[in-house]
Amino acid sequence: MTKPQRAIATSITHEEVNSLPLNSFSGKVVLIKEPEKLATVFEEVQQHAVAGFDTETRPSFKRGQLYQVSLLQIAIPDKVYLIRLNKTGITDEIVRFLQVPTMIKSGVGVHDDIRALQKLKRFAPDGFVDLAVLAKKAGLQVESVKKLAALLLGFRISKSSQTSNWDADVLTQKQIEYAATDAWVCLELYRKLSTMVLS
Repeated sequence: MTKPQRAIATSITHEEVNSLPLNSFSGKVVLIKEPEKLATVFEEVQQHAVAGFDTETRPSFKRGQLYQVSLLQIAIPDKVYLIRLNKTGITDEIVRFLQVPTMIKSGVGVHDDIRALQKLKRFAPDGFVDLAVLAKKAGLQVESVKKLAALLLGFRISKSSQTSNWDADVLTQKQIEYAATDAWVCLELYRKLSTMVLS
């Protein structure tokens, strides 16, 4: 006789999230500032079927003042690339990555990321999966990266660097850790959610 499967919770409270241990990406983080290094980056990235995907933009605290995307984060198993778009621009290699249909790029709110990136350069996005949409298909009632990580991965991630200056000449260690963790979590969440949706 098979044991009944334990039902997975479909939502989580702020209190429950805050009671969980804090976690962050512990693999290799590679910061890219030079466009000539991107060919090698994407040679490695394209060897994988799925990548965690996110962007960061310097926040604006004045009405009517908007900044362009500063950072593109790409997570593959055990490694996260942080590409400083404010220094590299969007190169042909990046455009190919954003347009390739055979590689899944998983993130939360990817339509906003795509719109922001298209302000830098026009491209035809393909291969993107929004984890919030996947979460709904899996019957979950949470959409944010923080709550999805808590619910499905069992840990809390820090969001304290979200509104920091991503255009700074040098990113702080906290910014680097935050950015890498967000992309890594998007990769891990895709693995978990795709299994739930397909099962």
